[in-house]
Amino acid sequence: MDGSVAGQYTGWPQDADEPVFDLVATKLLRPLVRPGTVGRSALIDRLARDNGCPIVSVVAPAGYGKTTLLSQWAEVSGLAFAWVSVDAADNDPKVLLTYIAEALNAVEPIGRQVFAALAYPASSVPGSVVPRLGAAFSLMSAPVVLVLDDVHLLRNAECRAALSVLADHVPAGSRLVLAGRAEPPLRIARLRAEGRITEIGPADLSLTAAEAATLLRAADVVLGEDDVAELHRRTEGWPVGLYLAALYLREGGSLPGAVASFGGDDLFVSQYVESEFLERISRAQRVFLTRTAVLERMSGPLCEAVLNVPGSGAALADLAGSNLLLVPLDRRGQWYRYHHLFRDMLLAELERLEPGLIPVLRRRAADWCLRAGLAEEALEYLMAAGAADEAARVAGELWLPVYRQGRIATLERWFRWLEEHDGVNPMATVAAALTAAQTGRSAEAERWADAVDHWQYGNPARSGDPAAEAWAAVLRALMCRRGVEQMHADADEAARLLAAAGIVAPAAPALQGLARLLGGDVDGAEAFLEEGARIGEVGATDTLTALLCELCLLAMARDQWDEAQKLAAEASAVLLRAEAEAPFANAVAARVAMHRGNVVTARRELVHAQRLRHLLTYATPHLAVQARIELIRVHLALADLAGARTLMGEIDEILRRRPNLGTLVAEAKALRARLGREHGPSVPGASALTAAELRLLPMLATHLSVSEIAAELFLSPHTIKSQMKSIYRKLDSTSRTQTITRARELGLLEG
Repeated sequence: MDGSVAGQYTGWPQDADEPVFDLVATKLLRPLVRPGTVGRSALIDRLARDNGCPIVSVVAPAGYGKTTLLSQWAEVSGLAFAWVSVDAADNDPKVLLTYIAEALNAVEPIGRQVFAALAYPASSVPGSVVPRLGAAFSLMSAPVVLVLDDVHLLRNAECRAALSVLADHVPAGSRLVLAGRAEPPLRIARLRAEGRITEIGPADLSLTAAEAATLLRAADVVLGEDDVAELHRRTEGWPVGLYLAALYLREGGSLPGAVASFGGDDLFVSQYVESEFLERISRAQRVFLTRTAVLERMSGPLCEAVLNVPGSGAALADLAGSNLLLVPLDRRGQWYRYHHLFRDMLLAELERLEPGLIPVLRRRAADWCLRAGLAEEALEYLMAAGAADEAARVAGELWLPVYRQGRIATLERWFRWLEEHDGVNPMATVAAALTAAQTGRSAEAERWADAVDHWQYGNPARSGDPAAEAWAAVLRALMCRRGVEQMHADADEAARLLAAAGIVAPAAPALQGLARLLGGDVDGAEAFLEEGARIGEVGATDTLTALLCELCLLAMARDQWDEAQKLAAEASAVLLRAEAEAPFANAVAARVAMHRGNVVTARRELVHAQRLRHLLTYATPHLAVQARIELIRVHLALADLAGARTLMGEIDEILRRRPNLGTLVAEAKALRARLGREHGPSVPGASALTAAELRLLPMLATHLSVSEIAAELFLSPHTIKSQMKSIYRKLDSTSRTQTITRARELGLLEG
C-alpha cells in the first residue's frame, strides 16, 4: 500500500516489482559512435587515469561533443555502462529515478524493493526511493559507469536533490557521469576539495588543429594546412562549428565565407543556418528540415504523417546516412532526433518563415502518436500546440494509470498547464482533486474540489460526462466536506453512477460501508465492507488493505480479538507481498499487538505509521481521525503521553475543519477526556513529532537549503527553521546530519 489516502478506497495503485510505466527504451541506449567521428583518445586516457574520482562532470555548450566523448569512452572501456539520456519529461523524480534504476538493473539486478518504492504514489523520494536506490548502487558487485546525459534539462528541485544525494553512494571503482550545458546539481566545491570529481569543460572538448583536419577530411573537405589553421582559430576548435563549416564547403561555399560564419557560439551558427545553409539546399530538403524540427524524435511514418508528404520516410533515411547532425536513437535505424543545437536553429527558421504552421504540425504529430498508442507523447505535442481542450481530454484518460505509476509530479505539471490555459475539463478537475487528496496536499484538494462543485452545481447547462460524474461522487464522499449524512448520500450516488458508467471499483462499497459505520449502522457497514473486500481481492493492494483494516476495527469493537488478529495479519500479508507501507494498517496492527502484549511489535508499527502519517489530512478526514485514534490508544497503553497528546492535537485540528464525522466525534471526545485525566512525565521525544515535522524530516536528508526546502513545501523559510528546531529538540540532535542519523536509527527514515 502506498500510504495514499484516496487510493485507500478507490482501487488504485497496483503491485509493482519492475517499472510500471512504459519506458522509452531508446533513452537507455548508449548513442552509437558514427563513422567519421573524430576520436578523443587524449580525453579518454584522462578519464581512465582519473578512475579514483567517483564523479565526472562534463559541462559545455551545445556542439562540443559531450555525448560523443562519453560514447567513445564506453566503446573502449572495459567497464559496464548504464546510460540515461535525460529529457524534459524526466522532471518528475519518480520518472528520472525509474530510468536510473532500470539502467542499473540492466547491468546487474538491483532488487524489487527499489521498484516497489518507485511504484507507489505517496512514497517519499528523499525518505525512501533515494536511500533504496543509493544502497542498490553502492552494493553493485562490479564497477559500473552511470551516465546521465543532458542533465541541464532537469529543473525540478527534487530531481536535482536526488542526484546530489545519489552522488554520495557511488561505490569504489564505479563512476557517476553528469553531462550537460550547465554545472550539474552537485556540491561541486566540496567534491573539488575532497578530490572526488573530474571536470571536463569547453577548453578540454575543443578540437586541436590536427583533430580539426581529421574532421574535415572525414567530411570529404580537403584544405591546406594554413586554411585549416585559420578555420580552427576562428571556430576555437568548436566541433559543431567545424562540422557545419565542412557542410558549407561541401555544398560549394567559399573558405572566406566559412571562416566568417562559424565562431564558437550559437549566434554564428544561427546566422549561417538562416542565411547560408537553408538557401543552398533544395526547397524539399529545406521544408523537410524546418518542419520536422517540431518533433522531439522522428521516425519515417511520423514524418510522413506530420508533413503530409509521401516519401518523407525515405528523406529521413537519406538524411541519416549523410548528416551527423541527425542522431540515431535505436539500433534499427527507426528513430532519430536532431542535434539539439541544429534543431534550435531549424525551429527558429520555421518560426520566422511559417509561424502559423507550427501548431498544425504539432497537432498532426499528436494525432499520429494517438494512433500509434503513444498517448503521453501526444499530450505533450497538444500542450506544445496550445490545444487545451484536446489536451484535457487526453489527460483525463491518462491520469489514473499515471497516478498508479507514482508519477505525481507529471500529473501536477499537466494539471497546472491545463489550469493556466483554461483547458481543465470535468474529468481532469476531478482527477486533480483526487490526486491532491491522496498525496496529502489538503489545500490543493479543497481548491480543486471547489472547482468540481462549481462545474456540477454552478453551471446548469454543463455537458454530461458519466465517468466524471461518477468519480466526482467518489470525491465528495471521500472528502466528506458536508458531514456524514451527505457522505452517505454521495457514496450511494457514486455506486449508482459507477455502475451506470460500467466502472467496476471497490470505491463504492468501501465508501458506502464507511459512511454507514460513521453513522452508527454497524451491521449495514459490515455488509458493504465485505462486498468491497471481495472486489478488492482482484483490485489494488491499498483498497483491500484498507477494507481489511475497517473490518478489523469492527472486530475490535465487538471484543473479537482473535478475528481482529486474523484480519490484521491478512492486511499485513497483503502489504508484505507488495513490499509497501500504510499508516492506517500500521495503526491497526499496533493496536492488535498491544492487546496481545507484544510491545516490540507495537512500537515497530508505531514508527512505521509515523513515516507516512503526514499524508492523512483533513482532505480525507475519516481515515485521518480513525488512524490517529488507534495510535493514541497504543501510545496511552505505552504510557507515552507526549505522543498521544501530539496526535490528539492533530485530531482536534481535523475536527475543526470537519466537525461532523459521526461516531468519530464521540470517540475523540472520550480520548480527549481520558488524556485530561492522565498525569505523569510528558517530555516530547521522537513519538511527539507532528505531521508537519514528519513531512519535513525526509527533506533534511537532501542537500537542499532551507529556502529551497521552503519553496518545495510551499512554506516560509521561517516556518521551516522553526520546525527544524523542534525536530532537533525531539530527536536530541544539534545538526541536520545528526538528525538524519538519529532518524535512521529510530527507523523514521531509510538508509
